[in-house]
Amino acid sequence: MSADQIARLYAEQEPGSAPAYQRVKDLVAGEIAGGRWREGEALPSENQFVESLGLSRMTVNRALRELSAEGLLRRVMGVGTFVGRRKSSSALVEVHNIADEIKGRGHEHTARVLSLREELPDPEVSAQLGLDGRRSAFRSRVVHLEDGAPVQLEDRFVHPDFAPGYLEQDFTAGTPYAFLSEVAPLGRGEHIVEAVLPSAEECEILGIGPSEPCLLIHRRTWSGEAAVSVARLMHPGSRYRLEGSFDAH
Repeated sequence: MSADQIARLYAEQEPGSAPAYQRVKDLVAGEIAGGRWREGEALPSENQFVESLGLSRMTVNRALRELSAEGLLRRVMGVGTFVGRRKSSSALVEVHNIADEIKGRGHEHTARVLSLREELPDPEVSAQLGLDGRRSAFRSRVVHLEDGAPVQLEDRFVHPDFAPGYLEQDFTAGTPYAFLSEVAPLGRGEHIVEAVLPSAEECEILGIGPSEPCLLIHRRTWSGEAAVSVARLMHPGSRYRLEGSFDAH
């Protein structure tokens, strides 16, 4: 869709229905939602919007900047503005294999193992796993990617009694979740979700800027009555969302 076509749609809007920048945002978002602009497709330039809509550069820039901040657009300096990737989603309260989630969306899951070793956890993690504070646990740090883009940094501690062979696994071929499901089937889980800013190391691993908010899930899982794993799952906010549904009674 050209800037001229957007200009015609803009002109058809009811005057004064909303601030000009919001009307531009609504139009662009509506065309993306309707499939007229597809993921990865280039939009007209900011100059073309300004000329076609007869608006100030400040107004157009604000609309495109806010759409980029919301993840709907992706702006590449010196190249242009593109329709952003649709956010991946995960069930809010359920525990799933991230590889299955990604494949279920028709995308490719790959993984990079940052570290896999035995180490002494901090006192909080030791208590959560029911370990003596002097006893080591298994720790894995894995980056999960969707079509090549990092969508989750998984930092997991595992009780060694319930996962023999954990350190010998190839977690580029299968996920920690899948292995634990076999050796210590999930009985129940606990989620705590918060919004955080990433550390410098996390920015580098996830390929994001220092000001991008992330979704951080603290997950603890049990098999029977035993706590088996404690995981810290970090997702770039622009690429991921949590969703769920409930029945009102």
